[in-house]
Amino acid sequence: MKRILVVDDSTVELKNLERIVADAGAMVTTASSGTEALAKAKESRPDLIMLDVNMPGLDGFSTARQLAADPATKGIPVVFVTSKDQKADRVFAQMLGAKGYVTKPYTAADILATL
Repeated sequence: MKRILVVDDSTVELKNLERIVADAGAMVTTASSGTEALAKAKESRPDLIMLDVNMPGLDGFSTARQLAADPATKGIPVVFVTSKDQKADRVFAQMLGAKGYVTKPYTAADILATL
């Protein structure tokens, strides 16, 4: 069973992603901020992190950069799930090592295709 960390500051988005991923058979951990995501990634060592970009405080890009810089979390694949749909955002995500990029609004099929 896959362990997935879902990170989003929107409670509605967090619950929706959690439901989609759990229905696919994964064990889901959630975080509502970049700082919380860093701590939970170190603690639970997920197989994948689904990460929002637009979050107060530590945004998703900064969170991904810190994950990649930490030897304990650098091997965890990151998929961005975000409303940012500009080409520059996608390119920057790739430069950060993202394994996927899903834009909001998304469907369950969009999320499952990234898993």
